[in-house]
Amino acid sequence: MLTDEVVSYLQRLRPALDADVEQIEREAREQRVPIMDSVSIETMLFVLKLARPRRILEIGTAIGYSAIRMAKALPEAHIVTIEKDRERYERARFYMEKTDCAQRIEAVWGDALTVMEKVASAAPFDALVIDAAKGQYERFFTLYEPFLAEGGLVITDNVLFKGLVAAETPADNKRLWNLAQKIRRYNEWLMARGDYDTVIIPVGDGLAISKKMR
Repeated sequence: MLTDEVVSYLQRLRPALDADVEQIEREAREQRVPIMDSVSIETMLFVLKLARPRRILEIGTAIGYSAIRMAKALPEAHIVTIEKDRERYERARFYMEKTDCAQRIEAVWGDALTVMEKVASAAPFDALVIDAAKGQYERFFTLYEPFLAEGGLVITDNVLFKGLVAAETPADNKRLWNLAQKIRRYNEWLMARGDYDTVIIPVGDGLAISKKMR
């Protein structure tokens, strides 16, 4: 995982962002809304530009940061994104409507564990981005993987979870430790799947990229 000094260096190298994207980043910092960190989002966008997906499903909209970044980076892509928190969903809609790519982003309000039918009509997807409740990663994957086209990508954020997944002794914070163990099991389950080829990249809080082989 990268040091704070290296992250700051990479942030300085990053090209200037659109004003609307900077506004979302600022709100996320001020309101402590979890969005993808700068290094992880740039890594994900680079991978997606190489893969050139036409349809992307995102689980975990928050206030729309990742969905908007994907829509801006991939002008031919249509994004469906799910958020269960009503207030964050409304903020995401607000930001999406301010962009020039709003017509290519479909925001769905609801729990990703129960709204499969709402997004099924948009399948198949070429990429699935999982960045929601970390303790539910395996369930999200299992529920939505059937909607993924052969050769499609699953991108999962926060899979190194502050480095706690590698710790052998329990952390002082029991809740964080239990969550880390769930993510650790998810990583092991994901890497063991013969129908997916997976790599875990130690950027940000850890990014797993899985390609559907069959």
